[in-house]
Amino acid sequence: MLRFYKSFKYALNGVLLLARTERNFQIILVCMLITVITGFSLDYYGQHLTRFEWAILWLAIGLMLVSEGLNTALEKALDTLHPDQHPGVGQSKDMAAGATFCASGIAIIVGLYILLPRILAVVNGL
Repeated sequence: MLRFYKSFKYALNGVLLLARTERNFQIILVCMLITVITGFSLDYYGQHLTRFEWAILWLAIGLMLVSEGLNTALEKALDTLHPDQHPGVGQSKDMAAGATFCASGIAIIVGLYILLPRILAVVNGL
């Protein structure tokens, strides 16, 4: 049980470190907060999100958080292991950033697909 507690503690420390020090992770957290507030606010106007829609939104948010966390971890590890400029290191970092970019595009599309029609319904109904 002690090993489990320690691993949980290290994981939580990693999330807090990301939230405190990484600007892109902070942006994702703000976007997450805006998305959740928007989803709950739509309920007030009669545009209830289904459990499935919430699940898809949480998966998209999770995709972003995991992608940015892995991208940051890879960048830190490569910078530590090879502090000098190296084409392979640069390409690896670019690929990780590209994967995060793709994840953000998917998350935006999912969010707009679920939320935009409901937002427009509220705006048109006012």
